[in-house]
Amino acid sequence: MTTQSEQILENSLIQQLGKLGYESVVIADEAALLSNLKTQLEKHNQITLSDQEFAKVLNHLNKGNIFDRAKTLRDKFQLTKDDGQSTYIEFINMDHWCQNQYQVTNQVTIEGSYKNRYDVTLLVNGLPLVQIELKRRGLEMKEAFNQINRYQRHSFWSAYGLFQYVQLFVISNGVNTKYYANNRKTSYKQTFYWSDKDNNRVTQLKDFANEFLEKCHLSKMITRYIVLHETDKY
Repeated sequence: MTTQSEQILENSLIQQLGKLGYESVVIADEAALLSNLKTQLEKHNQITLSDQEFAKVLNHLNKGNIFDRAKTLRDKFQLTKDDGQSTYIEFINMDHWCQNQYQVTNQVTIEGSYKNRYDVTLLVNGLPLVQIELKRRGLEMKEAFNQINRYQRHSFWSAYGLFQYVQLFVISNGVNTKYYANNRKTSYKQTFYWSDKDNNRVTQLKDFANEFLEKCHLSKMITRYIVLHETDKY
């Protein structure tokens, strides 16, 4: 088997996602992540937010654990504007799941206990909802799984905890690709292959991206098929 570097995998995936309708955006750090979030929320909600109003939104977003934030994502936020009027901010369109803003970025650097640089991030309305960790061909996917666990310990909680809004993780070495929901109790046994409508396993990253990461399908997975267990609030 020939080896393929992580960088080649990463670049190919980003190019492919661009063809699927994702806007490619450069987000180097926390400041850029927050600036982009403000712009995308304004676009999605057809509103202009002052710095003070956006600070209220961030304060609302920066509360609770992974479970709490999954609920926040699915609810609307009642915002009192600077002029005293009340409006609602939607973070994801739950009813018409194709009507959201989709972006792809890579190598976002966030500093927590350690400085971490993430491979490929999919943003919906500016929030990082899917994190993809790639390893070069020939390496075990469990290495990518373990890498994400390190990110959770080291830095996902920093930068207003926005990476705790990730709903789905994808791990791949190009040949094999799996996905799993964000859950601090997740073990590698809870990672899954995707299968097509004929029940054929989809393992190649390129094929997986075309099927699973297609914008409307991805939003449907997040809004319809992720179940929040009230009895296990992690």
